[in-house]
Amino acid sequence: MAQAQGFGRRYLKAFFKGFFVAVPVTVTFLDRVACVARVEGASMQPSLNPGGRQASDVVLLNHWSIRNYDVQRGDIVSLVIQAYEDVKRE
Repeated sequence: MAQAQGFGRRYLKAFFKGFFVAVPVTVTFLDRVACVARVEGASMQPSLNPGGRQASDVVLLNHWSIRNYDVQRGDIVSLVIQAYEDVKRE
């Protein structure tokens, strides 16, 4: 019984140690290198969602190309607009 508790504690300790390392690495990767996005609807047809399918396509957005201004003809560019609610107008 005591051996099982020791195994459980070691397992939990290893899990949390890996969790606290993996989360910041994953967040940094998704913010700085690349992220995954879903494309829905007919706005990108025929390149994405060909044939009017109802299913959505999944794309990988490369942040490095944009930061280095390495955009070429035929690349798909995604813009993200952030809304700020605390803007004061006078």
